[in-house]
Amino acid sequence: MIDLGELLIDTMTLYQFTNNWFDVLAKGVWDQLMTHYSPARILEIGSYEGASACYLIDTLAPRHPIELHCIDSWEGGIEHQAGGVAPADMHTVESRFHHNVALAAGKHAGRAQLVVHKGYSDDCLARLLADGKKGYFDFVYVDGSHQAADVLADAVLGFKLLKVGGIIAFDDYLWAEQLPSGKDPLRCPKPAIDAFVNLNFRKLEVLSAPLYQLYVRKLSD
Repeated sequence: MIDLGELLIDTMTLYQFTNNWFDVLAKGVWDQLMTHYSPARILEIGSYEGASACYLIDTLAPRHPIELHCIDSWEGGIEHQAGGVAPADMHTVESRFHHNVALAAGKHAGRAQLVVHKGYSDDCLARLLADGKKGYFDFVYVDGSHQAADVLADAVLGFKLLKVGGIIAFDDYLWAEQLPSGKDPLRCPKPAIDAFVNLNFRKLEVLSAPLYQLYVRKLSD
């Protein structure tokens, strides 16, 4: 017979993820990236259920204390709305995020300082710059809005917050909505990421990585 009390406790000790996007698309590269660079100050733009945040805490906190800033509005993008390509109940997504990161941080008590910024990324990033965080972060992960204009803003502001020698990673480089009218270049990240890289080619180095993500090392301000 299953003890319902034990089942509840066991459920509460497990991460609550509804997809394996991070494991499939990023984890293999990040296993090598984090071993080599081992960042201590990390900025994540777009957290969803917290899969990447939990990975960062579980991977890095045993090595050294980390400071992890997570930015998300938990309103979802166009693709998460009713009728979109990936509809989601964002209130539930946000609840899962808090459950997951609390569980991760609890496993490494005192070694993971987590700062959650709930709001639109441009506002939150501008506030971090105003608070003196220019060149502060070792690693910036851009995985927020997929709208080209938003991705470009995240890239520009995130790059200013990144220290020289740090890494900025772009998720969903080749992602695009399958719309009835075809692909819309304004509703996918690639044109914005390409524009950012091309405009800053003297200040960065593109690292070798699978094309679904793009990794860039900052060479200068």
